[in-house]
Parts: sequence; structure tokens; C-alpha cells
Amino acid sequence: MQMLAATNNLHKLEEISQILRKLNIEIVSLKQAGIEIDVEETGKTFVENALLKAREISKHTDMPVLADDSGLEVFALNGEPGVYSARYSGASGQEKDRKNNEKLLKNLEGIPFEDRGARFCCILAAIFPDGKELVAEGYVYGKIGYEEKGEHGFGYDPLFIVEGNTLTMAELSPQAKNEISHRANALQQLVQKLEDVV
Repeated sequence: MQMLAATNNLHKLEEISQILRKLNIEIVSLKQAGIEIDVEETGKTFVENALLKAREISKHTDMPVLADDSGLEVFALNGEPGVYSARYSGASGQEKDRKNNEKLLKNLEGIPFEDRGARFCCILAAIFPDGKELVAEGYVYGKIGYEEKGEHGFGYDPLFIVEGNTLTMAELSPQAKNEISHRANALQQLVQKLEDVV
């Protein structure tokens, strides 16, 4: 079975592909499908954004569509950066991740480690040609460190210390991350729901 992933983020595509490959689901990227659409994320929640993307992309294909919206919620910052995770600092291109992390560290200055609790959230929305919609969610909890550590992952991974661990998400191997990540947890929930549909 093929599913169209409504993202141009190569890191997300790789994570989703690796996890769904075990189920014989082949992920097709927007680029591979020849679809050039950048859906504006105007929703106020991760769920709204994921559904927005999936519904819009599904108008341009006969394949089932899988869209995600994900981000970081820091409890001491009232859930920031939340749905603005990717555009937190306003930077773009190769500087984006570094600038977003710098802004997060600045906003957490003076906050002790025990109060730097956070979670990564991933919402997945799948839409099928018959109009059926599935939504799955996944989380991973941890704390925000004081400096970037690790060479793997992307986004806020170098700052996010996984609960029950001393390592950041970026210090874990891709395989280890795929076993515990918010995206992996959402995909596992989605897989259970897909079994009733596929």
C-alpha cells in the first residue's frame, strides 16, 4: 500500500518511512507525486493543522494522505513554542533550527532544571479516498537542557533530554529515537487504527 506524506521535510519523511516500512506501507513524498503545494498552517492546534494539510493535499491525489503537525511544548513557557515550533524565531533556511534553539534557551534563562519540563507532540491525520479520516497522537516527555548536545535528529532534539535518560534526543541513534519519539508513538497508534481500515 502507498501513502502520500504531506510534507517536504526530509527528516520527517525518513522517520515515517522507516517506521511504516515494517507494515509494507510505502511512503511517497509530495515531490515524488509531483505535487507542489505549501499548505499554510493557520490552525490554533496541532490537530487542526494536521487535518488542514491532509484535507488540502487529498484534493490533488487518489492516494491515502498522511499529514502531521508536531512541535515542542515547554510547560514553564505556557506551552510555547507549540504550533509555532518551526517558526519560533522567525528564521528560515539552514539557520532556523539554531535560531529557534537560541530563542528557547534565552526564554528559559534563570529557570532551574527541575522546572524545565517539556514534551514533544505529534498529531498524525490520515485521509482516505473514500473520505474516512483517522487522527493519532503521540508524545514524549523530558526536560530542556542548557546547551545543544548531539549530532543526530533535527529541530529541538539537541536540547531535549528524554525523561528517564541523561541523553538528548540528538544524542540517541536514529534507531533508538524511532523507538521512543513522539512521531513513533503517534505512528504506533495510527497503525492500530489503520488495521481496521486497510
